[in-house]
Amino acid sequence: MLDAMQRADHLQRVLERAFNDGDFSSIDDAFAPDGLFHDPGHEMRGTRELKIGVTMLRQAFPDFHFTVEDTLTDGDRVALRYRGQGTQHGEFKGIPATGRAINYGGMLMARYEGQRIVEVWAQPDLLGVMQQLGAQLVLPRQPIVTSL
Repeated sequence: MLDAMQRADHLQRVLERAFNDGDFSSIDDAFAPDGLFHDPGHEMRGTRELKIGVTMLRQAFPDFHFTVEDTLTDGDRVALRYRGQGTQHGEFKGIPATGRAINYGGMLMARYEGQRIVEVWAQPDLLGVMQQLGAQLVLPRQPIVTSL
């Protein structure tokens, strides 16, 4: 059984190997086969879907680098504050390659059962990423309320 600090170190190593090196053996070793990964607008179940998601990110940003900036642990959970950086050389969420660099922060929480990660919640600054890639946020026009 991993203690709190071992879980934090374990999660950091797994994510750095997967995102920075494309080493998917770390995903197979660390995640429960039916683990759940919640990402804004995209939920992945199982290691196969997670590997596809990481592959798509690495194809869009071949020089992508994931850095853990802070870690908190509580019981069976590990929370990370992280930074993602890279240069877009492939399609990402409908945006063709721009050659633009991204640099964003995010939060991630993982839940362990024994030695395996069974669930992850990720909150990247997706709006910041999209703005750095040149996407425009268009809000619907709201009628002005003149009385309550």
